Amino acid sequence: MRTPRTKPADHPTGAQLRAARGLVNMSVLDLAERTGLAQNTIKRAEGDNGPAPVNTANAKLMVATLQAAGAVFLPAEGDMGAGVRLATPLQPALARRRTHANPADVTP
Repeated sequence: MRTPRTKPADHPTGAQLRAARGLVNMSVLDLAERTGLAQNTIKRAEGDNGPAPVNTANAKLMVATLQAAGAVFLPAEGDMGAGVRLATPLQPALARRRTHANPADVTP
């Protein structure tokens, strides 16, 4: 009989990933483009308040990308749950990476 796998202590929760993405003003599509993960993977990871139901490599990739954008992940401490905050109160706005697919949509 297989024993259930446990997540590492630094594995983020879905709530942390959702909150971090919101704090740095990043959409699911933006995070997918920056990480190379599928949008469904990100949505699944954020869909639960407990440990994100994704493998450790994908979780680390999302955390590293969100940290690079200015999010700081806080571990659970005592009776306080895990959280997330901005690295600095003067966090610059996130530069969008998307380009227009249709050249007719771009105004000169």
